[in-house]
Amino acid sequence: MKLKLFVIALAAIGLLSATSVLGQSYAITNARIVTVSGATIDRGTVVVRDGLIEAVGANVSAPADAKIFDGAGLTVYPGFFDSLTNLGLAAPPRPAGGPGAQAAAQQQTAQASTSNYPVGLRPEDAAGDQINAAEAQYESARNAGFTTALTVGRTGIFNGQSAIVNLAGGSASAMIVKSPAALHISFTGIPGQYPGSLLGMFSATRQMFYDARRHQELQKMYAENPRGMRRPEADRSLEALIPALNREIPVVFNANSEIEIIRAIDLAREFNLRLIIAGGQGAGGIVDRLKKADASVLLSMNFPKRTTASSPDADPESLEVLRFRAEVPKTAAKLAQGGIPFAFQSGALTNLNDLSANAALAIQNGLTADAAIRAMTLAPAEIFGISDRTGSIETGKIANLTVVRGDIFGKEKTITHVFVDGKLFEPKAPPARPAGTGGGTGTPTTVGGNWSITIDVPGQPLSGTLNFTQQAGVLTGQLTTQLGTTPIRDGRVTGNSFSFTATVQFGGVALDLNVNGTVTGDKVSGTIDSPQGTVPFSGTRVP
Repeated sequence: MKLKLFVIALAAIGLLSATSVLGQSYAITNARIVTVSGATIDRGTVVVRDGLIEAVGANVSAPADAKIFDGAGLTVYPGFFDSLTNLGLAAPPRPAGGPGAQAAAQQQTAQASTSNYPVGLRPEDAAGDQINAAEAQYESARNAGFTTALTVGRTGIFNGQSAIVNLAGGSASAMIVKSPAALHISFTGIPGQYPGSLLGMFSATRQMFYDARRHQELQKMYAENPRGMRRPEADRSLEALIPALNREIPVVFNANSEIEIIRAIDLAREFNLRLIIAGGQGAGGIVDRLKKADASVLLSMNFPKRTTASSPDADPESLEVLRFRAEVPKTAAKLAQGGIPFAFQSGALTNLNDLSANAALAIQNGLTADAAIRAMTLAPAEIFGISDRTGSIETGKIANLTVVRGDIFGKEKTITHVFVDGKLFEPKAPPARPAGTGGGTGTPTTVGGNWSITIDVPGQPLSGTLNFTQQAGVLTGQLTTQLGTTPIRDGRVTGNSFSFTATVQFGGVALDLNVNGTVTGDKVSGTIDSPQGTVPFSGTRVP
């Protein structure tokens, strides 16, 4: 039976509600305004009309037809920009039947395409052609203050061409800000065929760039004088590399460790590519090399953490692992001090609110708060060449705004309003807790035991089980679905609510889940958050 990966199913529930009227103008008054591109306005007004910032300043008056929000005690930022995601893209299908069926499916896909290269070596695959505009999948990102994202596939050596999208719109075409934004490459192989190794990946990638360079030369020669010359064969894959060779679009290499980054620098230098490093958590030790390569960094804010259970029997972590985990929060400050352009990206965080929490950790390790805000707003817009239309609060720019009560890098903060292309989203009030269901910090409800659950994947519900062992407020156990069995981590019980994290393996990739649930008698319900969105689940206790 074909199985859709539930963690990237579209959510049917959301944390934000859209309230937009065609042509409606808005004015946020008496607010602190962090323009990023200029001085912060301690008390001013931002006016939004027809999807654009109509006016901003300390002496701006609200138009008579505007819906006015009193911003006293609030701070207005440019909308936050996640600089590397796969938001809005469907998960690749998972063929049943093991490696043989997977190879057959790849062969079938290869035959359906006009590319001369196998799946995984197709740089022409464009995220802009695959965006799903359904609102539900973007709600959790907007709820964390994000208005814009760069999205691209995450499989294959060539992940394809990314698109920059605003996280709202009636259609995919209305959401796209820039497409293509960049060409993306990962240090991986193609399972079951060549190139299946790292060495093969470099060999195949280099050869394709050389072939693309020659292909461009033949095209020019034929265009100048076609008579007497055999017509060059059309090749979509090679032609997709030509803009990168001509430095018309940047090339993003997914490279996290120092050695991966150095390999990316060397490959980019060989073909004179505009280099961007994605991940980059090991970049702090090679800032000089990055500077010489004129590289930018999309820094992953999914900071490494100990995953081995804390117990006397757990294997000790290596000194290298410990050192890496200690150094990663210092990377942003080192990049800033070295003059390396950098932006923040979520790095597949299961909860986007953790991005600002880890940004706070980077601030504690030497990064300035202003630089952190810039890395979430204007810096990615500059890296991808769209700072003339977004990334800061300036008249005439796209009305992407995030309004916050409290310190954005503090624990006690609230996203009160989000504007995406001038469309207003406001948080819903949390649902009232049913009477008699417990809650608060009192005696934990009995969550331990076995639960049969259904995960509400749209069009194809997924069954599973939760096997819990509870000791006061601590929860251990495992989650089992058709994807396999995985132990839970960081399990907690508070009142009648519980939470835990888990990691599932899919297609050789580890995907982190953040699960939150509520128990009412013998019934359980909740949500499973993934990097792509949220899906609900419900179930009953198994006697």
